[in-house]
Amino acid sequence: MTYQADDIKTYISGLEQNKAIVITKLINIFSKNLPKGFKKQINYNMPSFVVPHSIYPSGYHCDPNLPLPFISIASQKHFIAIYHMGIYSDTKLLKWFQDEYKKEMTTKLDMGKCCIRFKNIKTIPFNLIEQLATKMSVDEWINIYSIARTKN
Repeated sequence: MTYQADDIKTYISGLEQNKAIVITKLINIFSKNLPKGFKKQINYNMPSFVVPHSIYPSGYHCDPNLPLPFISIASQKHFIAIYHMGIYSDTKLLKWFQDEYKKEMTTKLDMGKCCIRFKNIKTIPFNLIEQLATKMSVDEWINIYSIARTKN
């Protein structure tokens, strides 16, 4: 489900009520638990948490006019998605998340490289998402991103 939204409030107002509640809860979890420095905004038409240009002036290599993305949350047609660039880039964080998910959940983890998909919004492990939010600082993310960029 893609549509243009200039701000997070507009994005949420365009969702079905049950998905709006979940997206709002996820935004609040990240807002309260991400280390200082990440900025909440619409990025790529999704509620996102980014490293602003004031902290990382180079921006995102795909489009330097955009801030460096870190986490985005989206309501897709058949699922809620969390796009977490840190999981994609840090194998220890990925392993931690996969292991903790198995401990907490009975359902199979539905995940792509950075995309965590939740088809059943009633079984989203909010406590685990809250823990995940605390696991990487802005400086750690910039360092991982910079190292990856120099390798490519």
